[in-house]
Amino acid sequence: MIIGFKLYLKWLQTSVSKLNKKCQSRVDRTICKIENLEQKINKFQETKILNQEESLDSFTPGEEELEENGDEQEEWQVGKKLRFDLADLELDRWLTDLKKDKDALVDLLNNANAVTPIRDAKLKELRTLIESKIKNPINASNKKVIVFTAFADTAQYIYNNIKDWAKRELGLHCSLVCGGYTQTTFGKSDYDSILTNFSPVSKNRAEMTSASQTDEIDILIATDCISEGQNLQDCDYLINYDIHWNPVRIIQRFGRIDRLGSINKTIQLINFWPTKDLDNYINLKERVEARMALVDVTATGEDNILNTEQIQELISDDLKYRDQQLKKLKEEVLDLEDMDESVSLTDFTLDDFRIELLNFIESNRKRLKDSPLGLYAIVPSPSVEHADREFTAAEKDIIKPGVIFCLAQKENSEGNEEVNPLNPYFLVYIRDDGTVRYNYTNAKQILEIYRLLCQGQKTPYYKLCELFNEETQNGEKMDKYSDLLKKAVSEIVQIFKKKGNQKLTSDRGALLIPRAKQLNEIEDFELITWLIVR
Repeated sequence: MIIGFKLYLKWLQTSVSKLNKKCQSRVDRTICKIENLEQKINKFQETKILNQEESLDSFTPGEEELEENGDEQEEWQVGKKLRFDLADLELDRWLTDLKKDKDALVDLLNNANAVTPIRDAKLKELRTLIESKIKNPINASNKKVIVFTAFADTAQYIYNNIKDWAKRELGLHCSLVCGGYTQTTFGKSDYDSILTNFSPVSKNRAEMTSASQTDEIDILIATDCISEGQNLQDCDYLINYDIHWNPVRIIQRFGRIDRLGSINKTIQLINFWPTKDLDNYINLKERVEARMALVDVTATGEDNILNTEQIQELISDDLKYRDQQLKKLKEEVLDLEDMDESVSLTDFTLDDFRIELLNFIESNRKRLKDSPLGLYAIVPSPSVEHADREFTAAEKDIIKPGVIFCLAQKENSEGNEEVNPLNPYFLVYIRDDGTVRYNYTNAKQILEIYRLLCQGQKTPYYKLCELFNEETQNGEKMDKYSDLLKKAVSEIVQIFKKKGNQKLTSDRGALLIPRAKQLNEIEDFELITWLIVR
């Protein structure tokens, strides 16, 4: 289905002007495009069958015939910048995938059509917010509200269902500004006139003799076409009807009213986050908050306009391995843009560990040199009652029974530093249930766990050692740990390849890792040491 949908997306870019159906909503238009594409494929298949049944003429085609063939060839292509011949594609599979996409979209459209303005709880909440703001202004007599949405269809929908209500119930004028069109219930409907009538003080409307001075627009519904470069600081109340995935866009939106020369003592931002079930699927809320936290790292750390009590709590939590920051990245490498909360630059250095290691090496050089590979130790997990210390709830939640493996790449790994900063060593923490909690990209977090469980412990946990020897028959029955090691290596190999591919597509200076230096199986590693968490 994915292959068909990707090719279909390329075709969408070229087919808008060729639609023979008049479609209203965005989903309607997409369904129409799929149906037109299906018709094109079916027509091509029918033509292909007819051509195969006809006998081929034996004459050499002239210029006229060649030109006709060229037009026909272009007719049976899809794509814009990249053109694909329908004859080269697996059309039966594509048609099957297109049908699945269309059925899913039709189902989505039917469910959406069932939500009428009367049943729309989100629209009702928007009206409640506007009405509450008007009746209880933040700043004396200021009734102005901006409603931002990322989609023109949504903006039109809000305007159609707000304008009459606002005029009738609140006595306010309403306007719509989208990239392609504008509408208003007061004054001229062009772009500049609407913004001037909405923010007459900042736009100096009093000095414009041709502009109406009798009334104003108080509710502005807009897309991001006005999110940059506009002075609308007469307004003191901005609503994000939907959240853009890029927090910079949110900052730009809020910047329309958070400007020098504002006449307001207080301004307010309201965000409509996705519902809980939907957010669990797209993870939008955390992605936006995470990117906003990244903006804080590069700035002053004081300008996060999305700071809620929850974010403040996360930022103030001084755990060395924060619960939110160390969420399991099962299918992706550590990405600064996708961190789930406040990020400290010191979290991505291992200097403190290097200093401790150097001090330990100086005093234990001979012991380390004489130690064999594969040494292991056993420590109790935070869920076990400790006599010497107590663990926080976050620590207990993160550190479950499992194994921390330290592996080394056997063959020459020079040049792999771009993919593995600890090259040639790999750290991985896998739980007993087979879940790889932290891969080698999270080396600092793994070392933090290692230090937390082992630092200051100079004698073995004899009871755990006895239990381990009993369960493994003194090390002869190690199937459980062999299986965990295989799963850990499989996860390392997967992330290693994925990160290498990402480097090639995102870094112009990246080099292809030679096959001999790549990781493929468990034989490419040797076990240095491992820590069992019971």
